[in-house]
Amino acid sequence: MATTWLRTSMTLTPSGARGMATLKDIETRLKSVKNIKKITSSMKMVSAAKFTRAEKALKPARVYGGGAAALYEKNEFSEGENKLYIAISSDRGLCGGIHSGLGRTFKALHAESPVKKAVVVGDKVKAILVKTMGDTYLSTFNNVGKKPSSFTDALDIAEEVLSHEFDSAEIAYNSFVNVVSYKPIIKPTPSAANIESNDAIFTYDEVDSEVIRCYQEFSLANIIFHALKEQEASEQSARMNAMENATRNAGEMIDKLQLQYNRTRQAVITRELIEIISGANALD
Repeated sequence: MATTWLRTSMTLTPSGARGMATLKDIETRLKSVKNIKKITSSMKMVSAAKFTRAEKALKPARVYGGGAAALYEKNEFSEGENKLYIAISSDRGLCGGIHSGLGRTFKALHAESPVKKAVVVGDKVKAILVKTMGDTYLSTFNNVGKKPSSFTDALDIAEEVLSHEFDSAEIAYNSFVNVVSYKPIIKPTPSAANIESNDAIFTYDEVDSEVIRCYQEFSLANIIFHALKEQEASEQSARMNAMENATRNAGEMIDKLQLQYNRTRQAVITRELIEIISGANALD
């Protein structure tokens, strides 16, 4: 039985072979993947430049954050039942599982000890946690991650946190380890009243309550600023790695599509030659 052929501008396709990819289909997909590779490669280079700046800005932030947290780490403070939790992420995606990892850490914390008060920084973690603990949100911050955070941003967050009553605050964020690694951590910070209740504070001299309050407010801003910088460095390194993986995967897909295109084109040419030879033989 003779086979009927439908002639197109690119190839010859059997009328019954609907599932067969044509040269046009493969060429279109190949072009799309090449465009994706260009985008991911560009994003990788941009992320690499931003990561360099973020890593450089992280070094002085660690000095201030570590100094502010030293008092809390070397002395024991009662946590109290009235806890306030702060989750720090950003509004930007395409950076692997950095936001979902922080969300899982927060959910595990909520399962262990239900969160009743939360201040959320960044739309990503806000969207992840909204179903399980959206009713605990006291306030949220967005437009985070579009530009490097400043100490003014940390002051705004600290001011919002201090407008609520709490015995201790726990700050959850991603801590930068190296260019390929980060880890979610939770850093506790006591309130001014909690600090004042510790007798060790008055060991050497009488400390005025106002001084303790000012110190706690400033140290909270320093710790939040440190957390923002840790999050930025972690996010940029994660995005750089994610774009590198995406670029490599796109390259592998291009190689496979190019091979498929060449084989399909070769099959089309072979079929056309067979048709020409068959026609020539029919005329003899």
